[in-house]
Amino acid sequence: MNNTRSSSLYKNPWFHVQKRVEQPSIRLFCFSYAGGSAGAFRGWCDLLPDYIEVCSVQLPGRGSRFREPPITNMSLLLDMLVPEIKQHFNDPFAFFGHSMGAQVSFELARRLRSLNEPLPVHLFESGRRAPQLESNRKIIHGLPEDQFLNEIKKLNGTPEEALQHPELMELVSPILRADIKLVETWDYRDELPLSIPITALAGAADEGVPVESIEEWGVQTSKGFTLRVFNGDHFFINSCKSEVLANVSATLSAIVQSYTLAASSSSSSKLSQFNNVA
Repeated sequence: MNNTRSSSLYKNPWFHVQKRVEQPSIRLFCFSYAGGSAGAFRGWCDLLPDYIEVCSVQLPGRGSRFREPPITNMSLLLDMLVPEIKQHFNDPFAFFGHSMGAQVSFELARRLRSLNEPLPVHLFESGRRAPQLESNRKIIHGLPEDQFLNEIKKLNGTPEEALQHPELMELVSPILRADIKLVETWDYRDELPLSIPITALAGAADEGVPVESIEEWGVQTSKGFTLRVFNGDHFFINSCKSEVLANVSATLSAIVQSYTLAASSSSSSKLSQFNNVA
């Protein structure tokens, strides 16, 4: 690993690494749900193998970046994120996105492809309907505050602990509104499927995002698709954390094992080897 590039990752406000890995076999970039922060993935590093480095993406307007204005446009977000994240593709990497984060990670992968940048070796798309499906949900990002919060509660897309504390919601609401605007104003465009395997994760009791809508992620890849269903609602990544991370671990470990076998008979770069066997 290039130590200079590695250390710059830990100083970059766009990223949060709870536990550094000196020479990771793979780096897992995680993208949070609407209103969330990098803290949504706290503790994941303790439930994954030591050779996987968990790197949570910290968007403006939250966490250590709370003084920055949140981003409300997908294209602008990608314009800002790509130059930051591509500096850290010195090791093989995968994306995990939940809810809004699934949408962001998917569009980020497509943007990287359009720029001929390295691609993730795997996409984990969690708690989000397939992007090509039309949404019949009410547009809410411009509603007055009381109506907006009522609609937020109906969506079951915000952790209950935040909804039960008005003073916390006062802080979270502007971020939520910005994130939902980003989602609601996003213009999906048909493109060729990604040449990246996709695992789609669903909560069996997630009324807002039924399993069949998540299963449709399969059309977005030409490299293999897996659907995993967990016993939980929209926030099954918290209630079923151990099961979710066991699946992530098994998937990434299989890729690492394939790379190890390929590395013994190849002199190409680590990332190239991963892309060849993914």
